[in-house]
Amino acid sequence: MSTEDSPRPDVLVVGGGIGGLSTALALTRQGLRVRLYEQAAEFGEVGAGLQLAPNCTRVLDDHGLLDEAVALGVLPERMVMKDALNAEELTHLDLEDLEHRYGSPYLVIHRSDLHGIFLRACRRSGVDLINGARCTAYENTVGGARVTFADGTADEAEVVIAADGLHSTARPLLVADEPVNSAYVSYRGTVSFDQVRAHAVHEKDVVVYVGPRCHFVQYPLRGGEMFNQVAVFESPRALAGEEDWGTPDELDRAFEGTCAQIRQGLPLMWRDRRWRMYDRDPIPNWVTGRIALLGDAAHPPLQYMAQGAVMAIEDGWVLAEHVRAGRPRRTGHSSGVDWAAALAAYEAVRAEHCRRVVLTAREWGGLWHVEGTRRLQRNALLRSRDPYDYGFTDWVYGPTALTPDRLPDLYPAVSLDSVRLPVS
Repeated sequence: MSTEDSPRPDVLVVGGGIGGLSTALALTRQGLRVRLYEQAAEFGEVGAGLQLAPNCTRVLDDHGLLDEAVALGVLPERMVMKDALNAEELTHLDLEDLEHRYGSPYLVIHRSDLHGIFLRACRRSGVDLINGARCTAYENTVGGARVTFADGTADEAEVVIAADGLHSTARPLLVADEPVNSAYVSYRGTVSFDQVRAHAVHEKDVVVYVGPRCHFVQYPLRGGEMFNQVAVFESPRALAGEEDWGTPDELDRAFEGTCAQIRQGLPLMWRDRRWRMYDRDPIPNWVTGRIALLGDAAHPPLQYMAQGAVMAIEDGWVLAEHVRAGRPRRTGHSSGVDWAAALAAYEAVRAEHCRRVVLTAREWGGLWHVEGTRRLQRNALLRSRDPYDYGFTDWVYGPTALTPDRLPDLYPAVSLDSVRLPVS
């Protein structure tokens, strides 16, 4: 790993996932020299589908990447929530009307396709991309920050962005905490649409089946040629403190008694890999000196709001907007950016927004997975919802706030205990 012949970067980004690449692109578009380090030998993403709400596709459009993303993904017509036990439709969002409301579409795309879009854009923009570099330490220096790697080499820049994920090496500089185990695990599977066409699946919708301690998600990908499925359930072995949890036999038991659409989809899940679901408690401080957390390093969420990748993309865009607002003028080896101001402004707005998302995702997960009487109350509450009521989405799908005073109010909380069921 040699950077001796390259000019000194203004910014180092550690982490070559979607958050790191999108941030590198956003900062490069503001005229900064950016070098990105990725520990893997090659750039790439594992996983399956991603949902990108209007607050993300708006950023893609600003970067000039939305048309490419739409060409590789699917613009679904509805988001439908159904009961996992009997397949009853509980509520839905009209995603075409949603686009009119927020000015940007709701898009589903394969994770590797979105990663590839950002990777190609970074290459076109001149981001210095380096593989095989495992970061072992971060430290502030006079007028900048330094990153040290496993091979003993180091690099410095005016600022370092730690986009190094759930197990971030930089996060301990700010807080001594550990990931929070939800005891839920996710299985995924992406197959040819022809394999599910006879299963009475929705060809143009995102469908979420919510059930007791489990849920199941389905939607098309890649222009409708592929079909994405996600099975999530609570692991009894995780609750018991066992190390080997979330196994395929637990997957099958978790979905016993669910509707035919789920039972038909389960055999198509990948059985050789699983994703245990962790988040972290929100923290108010993401910046120490010239080192800043971003994406999952700062705010790893549970998946219930489909905002994990979205928040990371927004993080980079907001930081770049504050760089732009300072109208930096390069002088010699300096970028001219007032980094203290830009990082403070980034932290002030993003930490609060992402705190809301992380905590709301936990609440929504609890709502999805209730059972017994509370399941009936939830279903009654969702059935009573006006499909064109956007009170629950305006605060997150609307324009991305650049300052704390622009953060919208959260939706009004509704208690399930307030729902009165008919006496049978």
